[in-house]
Amino acid sequence: MDMDILKEYDVVVVGGGITGAGTARDCAMRGFKVLLVEKYDLTNGATGRNHGLLHSGARYAVTDPESASECIKENMILRKIARHCVDETDGLFITLPEDDLAYQATFVASCRKAGIRADIISPEEARRLEPAVNPSLVGAVRVPDASVDPFRLTTANVIDARRHGADMLTYHEAVGFVVESGCVRGVRLRDNHTGDTFEVRSRMVVNAAGIWGHFVARLAGVTVNMFPAKGTLLIFGHRVNGMVVNRCRRPANADILVPDDTVCVIGTTSDRVPFDTIDHLKATPEEVDVLLREGEKLAPALAKTRILRAYAGVRPLVAADNDPSGRSISRGIVLLDHEMRDGLAGLVTITGGKMMTYRMMAQVATDLVCRKFGVDKPCLTAVTPLPGSEKPVAAGHTSRRATEYSTHAQEGRHGTMTRSIDAGSVETRALVCECEDVTVGEVKFAVDKLHVRNLINLRRRTRIGMGTCQGELCACRGANVLCQMARTEPRAAEHDLAAFMAERWKGARPVAWGDTLGEAQLTATIYEGLCGLNRLCGDDKKIAL
Repeated sequence: MDMDILKEYDVVVVGGGITGAGTARDCAMRGFKVLLVEKYDLTNGATGRNHGLLHSGARYAVTDPESASECIKENMILRKIARHCVDETDGLFITLPEDDLAYQATFVASCRKAGIRADIISPEEARRLEPAVNPSLVGAVRVPDASVDPFRLTTANVIDARRHGADMLTYHEAVGFVVESGCVRGVRLRDNHTGDTFEVRSRMVVNAAGIWGHFVARLAGVTVNMFPAKGTLLIFGHRVNGMVVNRCRRPANADILVPDDTVCVIGTTSDRVPFDTIDHLKATPEEVDVLLREGEKLAPALAKTRILRAYAGVRPLVAADNDPSGRSISRGIVLLDHEMRDGLAGLVTITGGKMMTYRMMAQVATDLVCRKFGVDKPCLTAVTPLPGSEKPVAAGHTSRRATEYSTHAQEGRHGTMTRSIDAGSVETRALVCECEDVTVGEVKFAVDKLHVRNLINLRRRTRIGMGTCQGELCACRGANVLCQMARTEPRAAEHDLAAFMAERWKGARPVAWGDTLGEAQLTATIYEGLCGLNRLCGDDKKIAL
């Protein structure tokens, strides 16, 4: 552990998802001494397990107008401050013959009331704009949906928080609170690599741990009634659609198809699950069947498109009723001042909401911290570009080869930070991952600047292993380069590689048929038959979260 961490902070933020990262950024920008702590890696929870939709708010316009209004406001802000994370695709809400066309009028009126642009277009125009859409549609509405990369967005917030003086500890778990005279005075942390525990003092703790905030609050003796709603999604092998495609009906299973980088994602299901399962979610064959059956209705080409993997996340909903699916629970922001609510000063919980509204969630939480401290400083996160989304460097001010595809891929991932990636030699331009065009120089940049210490961290920062081969050809090279860059012991690197491949297989197993199964068998031959990874590491393939 870095001994510089052992000091008193103004604010400790618990949770390294997008809400925690955004809160750490806002608090740091307002001049507070901040520590961000995460029990595993950044984006390990719900932030890294959604469909990457930059909501216009249209999906909630009829059922949850407050959330819809929040979404469209933040949609417009993120397009400006996080443009390197956003793909401005636009979106369609389509009515199929089996749907009620009369719902379209209600939908459009609700969108416009919430401030969301909603233009009714003809089925012919919809097919022209999006050739992959189901040609049998009978109605279409165009809305300002887009896609957003949650990994890039979170990393950019953390980088900016640190630029403003914040500290960060990953793989450190909050295991208790320091409570004195009815006030939280700090957090007890455990290093999840070494098992060591220690205390960090603070004037305020912000619980931004999503669904895990239920457990964090319990450590302090207070209750936050969360509703764990599991959602399963499928990733297809290439980008079938250019626009986000939604069903124009009340929210239901498999009614959103999102173009995401070089692939597309269909989602999602929604089922309440027990708290003891949220760290070990698995996609089931039944969920995969539902997603396929309903997804083909949005875009028939999905029936013949290879599925790369299935994955599941859990929504941080705040329980409000006995709805078994959680779909009727508001996605609105919930801010809990535990001093007013429970008589426990020094603790605030920010939860509910969506990835889409993380910045607004961070603002209301930081506003409360400011009031508690008697500080009058405005929030500037809505007008300050994130690292990577600043004004582009003028043409000719870089030595990079603009014709290299890897350069364009890196600019898509890192925006203006790409100029910090070493591309000055044949060695640094060498590809580690062909599917996603990740170079040796980008791996070094990720290790030096993006808080990477293992392959799963590297995947979340660079997309290595997320392409068509799912790590088949790049994982071993990535492990070798990372071993050198991060100065990892070879034995530890072998276990890291085994954990990475086990995680890739976990997502492919629910969809292991056809080409996907053949690819998995080839991968097993390479890593077990040729590399002997199973013999090197035995059965110890614990996933390095």
